[in-house]
Amino acid sequence: MIDFLTQWHSNFFDPDRIPTVLAAMLLCVVVGMITGPMTGNANAFLWQFIDRMIGKFGDKIDKPSRPQPDLIFRGFLITMLVIVIMGAMGKGFESIAAAKPLYGFTEIILLSLSLSVGTVWFALLKLYFAQEQDKENGKVVKGAYLGIARSTRSDLTASDNFGITRMGMNFAARSFDKNMVAPVIWFLIAGFVGSCLYAGLAALSWRFGKDGATKGFGATALALEKLLGFFPAILSGLLITMAGLFTPTAKLHKGITAWLGHKNRASYEQGGFALSAMAWSLNVSLGGPAKDLKGDAIKTPWVGPKGATAKNNHKHLRRAIYINVIAHILFVMTLLSLYTWSGILGS
Repeated sequence: MIDFLTQWHSNFFDPDRIPTVLAAMLLCVVVGMITGPMTGNANAFLWQFIDRMIGKFGDKIDKPSRPQPDLIFRGFLITMLVIVIMGAMGKGFESIAAAKPLYGFTEIILLSLSLSVGTVWFALLKLYFAQEQDKENGKVVKGAYLGIARSTRSDLTASDNFGITRMGMNFAARSFDKNMVAPVIWFLIAGFVGSCLYAGLAALSWRFGKDGATKGFGATALALEKLLGFFPAILSGLLITMAGLFTPTAKLHKGITAWLGHKNRASYEQGGFALSAMAWSLNVSLGGPAKDLKGDAIKTPWVGPKGATAKNNHKHLRRAIYINVIAHILFVMTLLSLYTWSGILGS
């Protein structure tokens, strides 16, 4: 039985990569909190790389007036191109790390390009402090929510303070899943090729998926990202649910009910288990209709318990940030437990 567990454990993922993961997470926290979103985008560097390389070209060929099969085919070609590029990049990262290990620091830096945490906290805290200082007026200056707008690709210029806060809370839940848990899981399973491929697909889904409201262009990327991201999404939702136990005013039992088949849960494309767990734990309504940076209406449903408030203020945002931080700590503890377990099985 012990031999079976050891073989299964070693075949599923490489536990020797866990120290690299933990160091890369720490690097992202420190550097991100110092620099903030340098281009106004708090997502992982590889997401921004895909955006700059493919974004404008994709906008030109993603024409809503085209027939849906044509848009799906165009999106398929773009997705295949990104898969080839990111797969090659992953192989390149492996070669660089092997040729110039620098005591393992090369791997840490390269992995950090697929992750984001410090910049996410920076953007969320900037919004929170702006709301806290101007809570009587109720208006948030544009510079305070610019990072949230760009990171979520949302047009917030016409949104009220409640809508801006909801978008920040949405980002707190989704970024934990897409910018941290999923790329880490795929790095543990398949090394740099896994983390780079996931980051590329997640970037395409973020850029063209429109939270599932795409008319076809982002369909292939969304489907493949869902295939790779489904298990990490479950883990992200579980960690956010558990984080409710340590968050003031959050309710663990409420978070658990988000898993029990209730209505008003988020689809995977909208944020899935992570967003649903956040909404139920804090007893708020998240999601809802929005507008992207191109001006297109995104008619996503409301997520949260029946009767929960959608008038979320800076106090709700503070709790969402708290849950995000605690979820990261729980993720670190999970990785340390796996590393310890691997040592026990290997001894």
